Amino acid sequence: MNTELPPVAPEVVAAAVEQLTSRLRKKLDAAIETYTALPVTADGTVRRVRCGEDAEVTLTPGPSGAVTDADQAQCSCLLAPRCLHRAAVLGAAPVADADAMAEAADQPSGGGTEKAEPIGGEQAEPVGGKRAEPVGGRQESGTPGTDATAASPPGSAGPTAAQVAAAAGLWAAAAAVLAAGVPGAGAVPQAEVLRAAHTARLAGLHRAEAAALRVVRALRAARARHDGHRLADLVAGLRELLLTSGLLAASDPDPALVGTARRGYRPGGSLKVHGVCREPVISATGYGGVVTHVLAEDGRWFSVSDVKPGGPARARGAATATVALGAGSLDHARLSRSGLLISGATLSPDGRLGAGKGVRATPVTGLSWTSGPLAPLFARPLAQAAAAQLAPGDAPERSEPQAAELIGCDVVVVGAAGDHLFARELIPDGADREGLLIRLLPANGHPELAHAANFRKLASRPGLRLRVVGRLDPDRAATLRPLAVGPVPDGTATLRLPPEWAGHADLGYDRLEGAHFPTAAELPPVEGPSELPPDPVSEAPLWRLRRLVEVAVSGGRRAAAEPARDGARTSSAVALRRSGFGTAADLAVALAAEADRRGRDVFGRTRQADPDAYARVWLSAAVYLSGTERALVEATWQP
Repeated sequence: MNTELPPVAPEVVAAAVEQLTSRLRKKLDAAIETYTALPVTADGTVRRVRCGEDAEVTLTPGPSGAVTDADQAQCSCLLAPRCLHRAAVLGAAPVADADAMAEAADQPSGGGTEKAEPIGGEQAEPVGGKRAEPVGGRQESGTPGTDATAASPPGSAGPTAAQVAAAAGLWAAAAAVLAAGVPGAGAVPQAEVLRAAHTARLAGLHRAEAAALRVVRALRAARARHDGHRLADLVAGLRELLLTSGLLAASDPDPALVGTARRGYRPGGSLKVHGVCREPVISATGYGGVVTHVLAEDGRWFSVSDVKPGGPARARGAATATVALGAGSLDHARLSRSGLLISGATLSPDGRLGAGKGVRATPVTGLSWTSGPLAPLFARPLAQAAAAQLAPGDAPERSEPQAAELIGCDVVVVGAAGDHLFARELIPDGADREGLLIRLLPANGHPELAHAANFRKLASRPGLRLRVVGRLDPDRAATLRPLAVGPVPDGTATLRLPPEWAGHADLGYDRLEGAHFPTAAELPPVEGPSELPPDPVSEAPLWRLRRLVEVAVSGGRRAAAEPARDGARTSSAVALRRSGFGTAADLAVALAAEADRRGRDVFGRTRQADPDAYARVWLSAAVYLSGTERALVEATWQP
């Protein structure tokens, strides 16, 4: 992927690939790899790529900053628009998220409607913020132009015929990708997924569409061997896509499977909010910016975002961008350390503050983390806060819009290993419990942000006491991803931040220096872990099933069939059963056997294996693995 190119809508990419002849389709993957490395010429918002002496592809994005129409992608060669140059350049560009495009288009005025999920994402949302529920989990965002009520009317018995057909198409495209694996899932299979995602959007299947786009982005990252790629993300994306589309294709009536479309802001009246911290956002679709988290007087969380095309450079520059609320006299750096008195507020269902013409905002003096509505954030035991966020099932319906809550705690640094910090929860004097030992990981490891450098400085000072605000990582054992840190209230062996930072440092932007720390003599000795704390997720025998599930994605069906051919299937099953994971053993045996299944026709020739049966067995194993690992993670947060 070339992030210098503007994001391209899924249907534009799919249509360009479909127009190619079979001969050109065979050359498409190599062409995309070549054109990704070509220089991009910028002329205002227009981007040009010289593909040869007689071929130049011109991309002219619309107001949203993305290419949303076929006419916005032109090639100068004689075969255009059915040419390899145009399809390859479109395939090298990031896949646009419809909601991100709409937000970018709406940001100057702030009016209109916006989506129900923050831009960013898996990584499209701020890192570490998502929960991957197997069924009925967090509803994914949809797309503009489709009303949520058009998809599945309230009280309906289930999905419509059009939705069932669209879900079946998504299932077929995803099953083909799973059978091919990363090596075989090139531009053509990806285009099939994108086409199916577009059909799902038209049918109002917002959650399935969002899952399909995540799968395509993860496939591209895996094939390009991007540094930030995680195979686990691709596995989770395929699991979500197959599960959601499979249930919808079977006419499951659960409305959570449909998801929600972009919904407009609702009036919020008057609000007084206090800044907590700001967070850089770098999305997989070429967008970048900042999200500032604020807390209202009544304890509700809200956010103010400024995310537009631009990637890491824009994420850095947005740190001091003007807040698009009211008269625009406040920037995000100041908002994170002060407050706003808002009249005529508009609120999205996920707690984002709108910037419509009727909104008036007046800056007010901020509060420290030890007073006002911010103080209770640190009074709740860490185990209780984590249990509330990791509770299984859907999040309860909220009577009022608000954003996802962050977690606050006081900790003492006790050691480090790699990019991990180990910290122990500080508990009030006289408490009859021991503080939890937790892991702290950077919220974003991008080298152009300050997270990694700040973590290195914190790791070198065991005994340092910190007040932390962060986001729980639901996929790792007792892990918190801090967004900001500050001094503990008693001032002992803690940070000494400059007055202009107003009591906290935003780890993605503010760079900690030696003067901000106490001297080595002031840091008390601490008893760190003599060895790395056990990680039940990675150390449990479930790694045998996890490896098979991941190999099936990374290598395809043939790779998953190897255990059935070399006898390893029996040994893995025996080891799992000895450890008490009987269901995992049965699923591992079934997956390897189905991957190796080959039928024959009446002439004795090998027939193409059934991708649906294989996808169902793989999905069963993946869902079981996800649920079991989630239970293990929950256990690590208990005292």
